[in-house]
Amino acid sequence: MSRRPKVGETYRHFKNKNYKIIAIAHHSETGEELVIYQALYGDGMVCARPLDMFVSEVDHEKYPEVTQKYRFEKIEDAPVENKSVDQMSAEEKMMAFFDTDDLEARYRILLKMREEVTDTMIDNMAVVMDVVIPDGDITMRYDSLKRAIQTKQRYEQNLRLR
Repeated sequence: MSRRPKVGETYRHFKNKNYKIIAIAHHSETGEELVIYQALYGDGMVCARPLDMFVSEVDHEKYPEVTQKYRFEKIEDAPVENKSVDQMSAEEKMMAFFDTDDLEARYRILLKMREEVTDTMIDNMAVVMDVVIPDGDITMRYDSLKRAIQTKQRYEQNLRLR
């Protein structure tokens, strides 16, 4: 498939919203390929859509005013600006969290997000960290995510010392 999306690429939906590809997954029952992608606006909702539908053309009979050919079209990522975490929007901080594998950097980003973090953001960051943060009070969930990062930092440090 020539239009197959790749992890990390950014796409614009024909309704003019941008999304980042997180993964290509396989449905455990049907084997169907699914595109897992995240909104680059709002609270960064994560969605799944069948690959065939993701790469399909816009139904121009239903949407005659749309000029975009495909439902999702790849766009070039905006040039990276040298912004400090303090200058980033909540969504940019969350994407920076996703884009780094450095646990210390993730911890610093999370600390800067304290006043703007949402339950959906915590859920999405927990997925990236491969941890489960139980439902509950937002402050307790935020603290649980912080502890999870600190625990992973200690664990990785202990592995390096061996």
